[in-house]
Amino acid sequence: MGALTNWAGNITFSAEVQAPVSVPELQELVKSAEQLRVLGTGHSFNRIADTDGTLVSVAALPKEISIAEDTVTVSAGLRYGEVTAALQAEGRALHNLGSLPHISVAGACSTGTHGSGDTNGTLASAVSAITFIGADGELVTLTRDVDPDFLGSVISLGALGVTVQLQLDTRPAYEISQVVYDGLPVARLGADFEEIFASAYSVSAFTDWVDPDVMVWRKMRAGTPYEPSWLGARIADGARHPIKSMPADFATQQGGVVGPWNERLPHFRLEFTPSNGEELQSEYFVPRAVAAQAFEELKALGERMASVIQISEVRTVAADDLWLSPSQGRDTVALHFTWIQDETAVRPVVAAIEDALLPLGARPHWGKVFTADAAALRDCYPKVPDFVALAAKYDPAGKFRNDYLNTYLPA
Repeated sequence: MGALTNWAGNITFSAEVQAPVSVPELQELVKSAEQLRVLGTGHSFNRIADTDGTLVSVAALPKEISIAEDTVTVSAGLRYGEVTAALQAEGRALHNLGSLPHISVAGACSTGTHGSGDTNGTLASAVSAITFIGADGELVTLTRDVDPDFLGSVISLGALGVTVQLQLDTRPAYEISQVVYDGLPVARLGADFEEIFASAYSVSAFTDWVDPDVMVWRKMRAGTPYEPSWLGARIADGARHPIKSMPADFATQQGGVVGPWNERLPHFRLEFTPSNGEELQSEYFVPRAVAAQAFEELKALGERMASVIQISEVRTVAADDLWLSPSQGRDTVALHFTWIQDETAVRPVVAAIEDALLPLGARPHWGKVFTADAAALRDCYPKVPDFVALAAKYDPAGKFRNDYLNTYLPA
């Protein structure tokens, strides 16, 4: 058996993963460990999950999906695709989903994963209660309406403990149709920003910042009319992958065909099982008010990016109040970059992007490739000092700390 790596293959983990099959077994493992980190589905692109101590997975814990009137309680190791199928069967839904339905609920929430939509917060913004195993092996439950520590506990980067259960808000199930447009002039991305991103429940714009044409995916509530030509763009003449040169076999249904929310909001179908991705990813979150300025900065860097970029995606995310959320306190534009898998070549380009975007208030994604240091992250994320104090409260001996946390969120 070869060494364990993350999904992208750019990180080799230092320890073998252990997968307890019950919560009491996991509690004993946590209590006895000197150092411990949790590995989800491995879709982070840096060493956020790595440890020289004990590496654990919660995927083998008993699966729980308990649907109440307006919430669902799930075991942390479940993947979104499993939860959403169960909700849809009962006529319920989540507010939004990420690009892949294969990621774990706990891992996605703990790192600030998001979808798109002017009124849609991060996936973590749906969490109303969280249960985790603390450093002493005991269970801790925090709820949105009662506990002041809750706002720092959901997007926690694994620093407070091992999440074993989450309660999520739900709403009545809804239907979405997905229409892809080719040829949006790149200049209109900034000039018509408000119209573009208000045009559907969820909108994604794909560009490499050099090509004059942008591809836009509009995910609309069923019954919303759409035009064959729109803002200089035209409806695609077939299915599309976010990367134009890639086959669209595994993309979710396009062409305006109405379907359940859980089969349209992700970019890729659940029945497609991602293999190791030959890519790296970075992402930066800027205040919505500076979107057009950020686009101009990226267009100016387009030729610099050209040799290492596969595609960039622009999305919008609504403000929330979770401490380490990329949209904490402000409506946000997410600027995502998929790179070739060559970190030596990619890092200087990432540094150039940060030089351009951090002065605009950009926040790096916690689980992706960035070059910002601890001081820069404290400037980007104003609640970092509060979070560091919270982590010390629940983990005073630093059992859940690793090199990543010691570097970027030093105690």
